[in-house]
Amino acid sequence: MSAALALPLDEAAPRRLYGQLVLDVAAAKWTMTGVPPHVALRLKQNFARLPKTQTETFAFAHTPEACADLLWFLGRYPMAMSAADRMTLVSGKTLFERDIDAVEEILLPDWTPPAFTGFRDGMAPYGYQAQAIEVTRRLRRILLGDDVGLGKTVTALGAVADPAFLPAAVIVPAHLATQWAGYAEKFTHLRVHVIDGTKPYSLPEADLYIFRYSNIAGWVDVAATGIFRSVIFDEIQDLRTGPKTAKGRAGKAFSVHATGLRIGLSATPVYNYGDEIFPIIQLIAPGILGSRDDFLREWCTSRGMGKWIVKDPNALGAYLRDQHVLLRRLRSGKPVNTIIREVPYDEAVAADAMDLARALALKVTTGSFMERGQAARELDALARQVTGVAKARHVAAFVRILLDAGLPVLLAGWHRAVYDIWLKELEAYRPAMYTGSETTAAKDREKARFINGETDLFIISLRSGAGLDGLQARCFTVVIGELDWSPKVHEQVIGRVDRPGQLADGVDAIYLVADEGSDPVVTEICGLKHSQARGITDPMAGVVQVYSDESRIKMLAERYLAQAAAA
Repeated sequence: MSAALALPLDEAAPRRLYGQLVLDVAAAKWTMTGVPPHVALRLKQNFARLPKTQTETFAFAHTPEACADLLWFLGRYPMAMSAADRMTLVSGKTLFERDIDAVEEILLPDWTPPAFTGFRDGMAPYGYQAQAIEVTRRLRRILLGDDVGLGKTVTALGAVADPAFLPAAVIVPAHLATQWAGYAEKFTHLRVHVIDGTKPYSLPEADLYIFRYSNIAGWVDVAATGIFRSVIFDEIQDLRTGPKTAKGRAGKAFSVHATGLRIGLSATPVYNYGDEIFPIIQLIAPGILGSRDDFLREWCTSRGMGKWIVKDPNALGAYLRDQHVLLRRLRSGKPVNTIIREVPYDEAVAADAMDLARALALKVTTGSFMERGQAARELDALARQVTGVAKARHVAAFVRILLDAGLPVLLAGWHRAVYDIWLKELEAYRPAMYTGSETTAAKDREKARFINGETDLFIISLRSGAGLDGLQARCFTVVIGELDWSPKVHEQVIGRVDRPGQLADGVDAIYLVADEGSDPVVTEICGLKHSQARGITDPMAGVVQVYSDESRIKMLAERYLAQAAAA
């Protein structure tokens, strides 16, 4: 061994060296060379991110975690390295252990938070929010999966409210831009600018630049300049398809060039199958799950048609928590009262679409690859719409009972044809509309109408209300009039009223399902998807019993019948 090389672990000469480890400072990576086959095999067994076909030469990102892992491996298989590199490796391990110890201490119940700057007088964060703020600043990244209503927005604002992390880009669903600007003004001294449009322009001075997922693709070149030190992805599940979409590719650009903090916010990061967690984690902690191929090989199994499920969601969830990538706290209190009621299915309405459905079903089973894919999508859309239409009048009749009993109702659906029936049947109640058709300004007006008591009926699209706040002060009854393939979408809608500020003794979530059409299939599929999401986000939850109490609904029915008899 040359004089330029030092012993890897201590002053005692190792019996044998099994390769060489060198740090490339400019590329921020470690390179391991000259590794014999039997050591390479053990290396790949312990470092799942390494390609299984790799031999002799291996690369590792220069991170504190990697330093700790490499030093651990060198304890069994010593390698030649320079004295300077060895000191860097030991320093990285020390930093990793210091950060982990600090995070563990921060998350203890008796931890005392420091005084945070940037908040307005009287708006200091709660203790659990202060914990998340400090963890995020310490590790520089977090997927915050706190339950709905626990103030993830305030936590994220507190984390970036430091000159070292500003300016920050905040990327949100379109309907939440105004709400975010309002929260920033209410809780902090941060200056806000809401981005207008997809075409870049000269930006005014601000601390927070609020983007919509719909316009970030046009700002990729600006993000690439590194102007935004930190990035916050609200409702980050919007990017669960990864680089398949323009917004997914743009999200990666914002993340890669953020040198400060990378923050993802979502109580429901997994909507459907477990593999959706990979592109989300890549935005927050790139490489921690290896490449996509590594992730699929080590964690997943194929369901066919490009669908992958996580083999052990509990193990993956525990791993993400152990790495302090995912931080999730649950609200205490009474569980949601889940009620499933069957409603009639109008055969005459469904019959009109049967010929088209048969033709599509035939293509799904016998057509070419392209024909099968297109026909499957059309059949899915048709079946769900037909089901929604076939039961729409009966859903409206059920909601009418609730409204006549004086209960404000949040009614969730998906198809415009279904909304049209509901609007006609429930016209007398002057419903507010919060769907995919209204502008952001119109949505804000409709929300205000409902909250101010101008109407007792708020019709909302299943996928339009993520992150929406304020409805809980007015309503505790949610009716799911159409089903979504993802149970997490249902949870998001219910979470609009099941959150702090809810004054009622619990929330009623009423699912109105038909025993025909697509409802039975969707209900069955949702069971699998729920297990994927539950295991990853709540690995220690075990089997969760669904709370259900129909007594309030029965009381409402009796009250309605009594009123009808009196009339």
